Amino acid sequence: MSLAAETPAVPGANEQHEPAHGWRLFFIWLVLALAAGLVIWFVWYPHLPPGRMSSSASHQQFDIAVLAIGAAPVVIGVVLYFGYAIVVWRARPGDDSDGPPIHGNTRVQAAWIIGTAVIVMGLFVFGTVELVVPAGAGAGEGPAPIWKLAGTHSATWTPGTSTILQVQVIGQQWAWTYRYPQFGGMESTELYLPLDTPIEFHVTSLDVIHSFWAYQLGVKADANPAVDNVAYTSPKQLGTFVVRCSELCGLWHGAMFNYGHVVSGTAFQAWASGVQAKEQSVGVLAALPPYALTYDPTVIPQLGKEMTQVVGVTGAPGLYYGPGNPVTP
Repeated sequence: MSLAAETPAVPGANEQHEPAHGWRLFFIWLVLALAAGLVIWFVWYPHLPPGRMSSSASHQQFDIAVLAIGAAPVVIGVVLYFGYAIVVWRARPGDDSDGPPIHGNTRVQAAWIIGTAVIVMGLFVFGTVELVVPAGAGAGEGPAPIWKLAGTHSATWTPGTSTILQVQVIGQQWAWTYRYPQFGGMESTELYLPLDTPIEFHVTSLDVIHSFWAYQLGVKADANPAVDNVAYTSPKQLGTFVVRCSELCGLWHGAMFNYGHVVSGTAFQAWASGVQAKEQSVGVLAALPPYALTYDPTVIPQLGKEMTQVVGVTGAPGLYYGPGNPVTP
């Protein structure tokens, strides 16, 4: 009789110990999620679009960073689970057995429902706060935003004050012009904004639907005929930004762009006063229609040669079309 035959069998002696997969996955996920969050916040966040040239742009950059940090753990968790399952739980060669039947797990179901509810409600609260705090409701949603930018409205503007500067953005095939009601309603093809000043854009159109997109400022508002769309921002950095039309508006839509400039308050005051005086001296201000939130496009052909020369919009007689563009698309 052999020794093996005399030794009593121990139940489970030959069974392999199964590691705690759940805790293993959790710790791996935790390390990767923390690392991803740190990389997003300290490395990626400062370079995210649209930058920090204005208050609205910096809020949008912050929103993207927060959403990225919130999404990273979810993406990592899904990819990690699939990768772990493929490597650890894959069927070995020759193993044709079925897996254990699973009829549900109350804890997993509860955790899933609670977790998703917390994420959705958290995003709801975050989005609402970010909409209200930076006057996001005044981002081209119409003429009467629910939450307006706090500040003092005045018929005049001076550097270094909290007075809101109003700028009207007028879209037309295929150019942008800008009116400054606090400077006699003068109109310019150049968009100048003073640093650290709350800006209230009034966006409209003279012909078809355009879309005013000042990318680096984080401002985008549709320019619709007979509609006044209000948008707010406050420039925080000196420099140049691009203004484009982001709504297909005809043959030369792709060429409908120009550049805006953020300058110091005193430099803006000198520029705006200079343009106002020049247009007043040659009769352009008298030729322009009175400042209004929207305009009747039939007044445009009535603008004289002086308007074309001073404002710089050239083209067919009395019209805004550029010299290289057809009068109609």
